[in-house]
Amino acid sequence: MENIDYEGLVKALKARRFLPEVFDTAAEAKAAALEIIGTKSVGIGGSATVRDMGLAEALQANGNEVYWHWLAAKEAKQAARDKALGADVYMCSSNALTTDGRLVNIDGTGNRAAGLIYGPHEVVVIVGKNKIVTGLDEAIDRIKRDACPTNARRLGLDTPCAKTGQCHDCRTTARMCNVTFILEAPTRPVKAFHVLIVKEDLGL
Repeated sequence: MENIDYEGLVKALKARRFLPEVFDTAAEAKAAALEIIGTKSVGIGGSATVRDMGLAEALQANGNEVYWHWLAAKEAKQAARDKALGADVYMCSSNALTTDGRLVNIDGTGNRAAGLIYGPHEVVVIVGKNKIVTGLDEAIDRIKRDACPTNARRLGLDTPCAKTGQCHDCRTTARMCNVTFILEAPTRPVKAFHVLIVKEDLGL
């Protein structure tokens, strides 16, 4: 999306009770995320954005407890997902952010949905400008076109979209599009929901 009205986006997010900030670079957003988190424990949902920003490594270097299934051995991945939901802060990206302030996501396992909806009392979501869209239809199209097929290939999943790059609304056990959810506003269990918007392309 070109010509993004960041001021309008911030206003829309604040009206929905999110806590938005806009940054020119990923490095600035990384510093802000680390400041928000401080010494708290952190659970991380599957996120190429978090990975590419080196946030997990920075947190570990600071001495934070970090629970992330991407860092865990195969037999420990489910335990890491479970522990992430009990951390002080939950951090991930979002598949799409609409210009009227809604966060749109599609999950395979649902751990990220749980973390954002009914997990830790503080949330940090980092969104690159490539994920900003005008509405819900465009959000879903973007996710099924850009995010899911690419992630399916990255994970080596046996899904039609991994082979063709297009969604087939499949019924395979490896399907990635099991949970679709729209955050219209933070849920009541979440006391502080930060949305860090970066004027750079980040993640998938």
